[in-house]
Amino acid sequence: MHSSKQLYARLSELLGLHDHLLLLNVIVGKIATNLKCYTQSEEVIDHTLSMFLELASGYMTGKLLLKLDTVKFIIAHHTKEHFPFLEEYRCSRSRTTFYYTIGWLIFMEDSPVKFKSSMEPLLQVFISLESTPDAMFRADTVKYALIGLMRDLRGIAMATNSRRTYGLLFDWLYPTHMPVLLKGISHWADTPEVTTPLLKFMAEFVLNKAQRLTFDSSSPNGILLFREVSKLLVAYGSRILSLPNASDIYAFKYKGIWISLTILSRALAGNYVNFGVFELYGDRALADALDIALKMTLSIPLADILAYRKLTRAYFAFLEVLFNSHIVFILNLDTNTFMHIVGSLESGLKGLDANISSQCASAVDSLAAFYFNNITMGEAPTLPAAINLARHISECPSLFPEILKTLFEIVLFEDCGNQWSLSRPMLSLILISEQIFTDLKARILAAQPVDQHQRLALCFDKLMADVTRSLDSKNRDKFTQNLTVFRHDFRVK
Repeated sequence: MHSSKQLYARLSELLGLHDHLLLLNVIVGKIATNLKCYTQSEEVIDHTLSMFLELASGYMTGKLLLKLDTVKFIIAHHTKEHFPFLEEYRCSRSRTTFYYTIGWLIFMEDSPVKFKSSMEPLLQVFISLESTPDAMFRADTVKYALIGLMRDLRGIAMATNSRRTYGLLFDWLYPTHMPVLLKGISHWADTPEVTTPLLKFMAEFVLNKAQRLTFDSSSPNGILLFREVSKLLVAYGSRILSLPNASDIYAFKYKGIWISLTILSRALAGNYVNFGVFELYGDRALADALDIALKMTLSIPLADILAYRKLTRAYFAFLEVLFNSHIVFILNLDTNTFMHIVGSLESGLKGLDANISSQCASAVDSLAAFYFNNITMGEAPTLPAAINLARHISECPSLFPEILKTLFEIVLFEDCGNQWSLSRPMLSLILISEQIFTDLKARILAAQPVDQHQRLALCFDKLMADVTRSLDSKNRDKFTQNLTVFRHDFRVK
């Protein structure tokens, strides 16, 4: 800015721009002109909005922008009358970037009054939708208003990156305007054009990034937000499952399902809900959300889950959260469903994606650790969930040995970049039963040349050196160190 004397000398000669604010004003003026005049070109709109966001998200340039009359005008008048691209359906994806930028600028000024006045155009859309009778809710005008509103809100939600700014948006939306989301998903469940932006907004709204979802200890807001999540997922899931499959099943069903799983995973892992409250007070919100999520996942063949990248990620992220925090729900399922889910974890372990493989390893570790703590080390299992797990395993005794075999094969014979993650469930599974480990050792040795048996048997002995029958972190770390040496020694020809 100040050190660019030569630049401003030349700009002053040529264009009469002799300081940074004047130059910035010209750039922003051009941005506003593009947004008004180039509604026919998605490319121009996209590049223009990227530029605007880049300027707004710089700390210094953001502060400077707020001094400009053009920017003040944009923040106060973001309507289709002033920015006709908002009315162009082909540009509707760009709306999220536009509102992300506007949100960023609004939240730079610590002013609840400014926030409310800036949200006035969106409030008018809410009021219009809220006054639309049910019989008229399938009209095209409602459809496009909903799509636009959800994209706009997602942009604003993306810009809230602190407890204070998130609180402004939460209080503005809840409870007054949340019924519109439920009404929208209920009436338009068969139309991905509507459900996708609506679900994506919700996925952003429940994401606890930068600890922005931190409510006061006396506030019920975390629980109330989860209730809204539950209602929305049940409304969407129950309808989408009852619809016949379309030709493009990914666009019609799978995309909505993976976004729903992402919403639930984020809400479950966000650390702003005490889930014990629901069972304590006989509230079905958690149970209903988990039930519908499970039904949605079971409606998709495993081959399809593994075939679509975003669906794969959402599915395994959901399983990791379930096994880590809500394992009782999994253990209380019937044996066939339990086996199907744990079998899918084994498929995820074998995949090429290290992140997914680590999530599956974490889920397997939670399961094996639960077995070790409650069944191996327990007297006789007394917890209903532990009794269920013992029953599942007795009906399929090969389950744990097969997973342990898979883990050893990956560590020994593949170039895995996530050996630390894989070592965690390996120890839990080894400790469950010495017999399983002894049998597996014999199977691995039998597959190797006879002249190597003695050397490799020694490697196995070293693997368990100084490792005790415990899952405390110190013991886990010792096993992980031993595994690194074991892998190296085993692979030496």
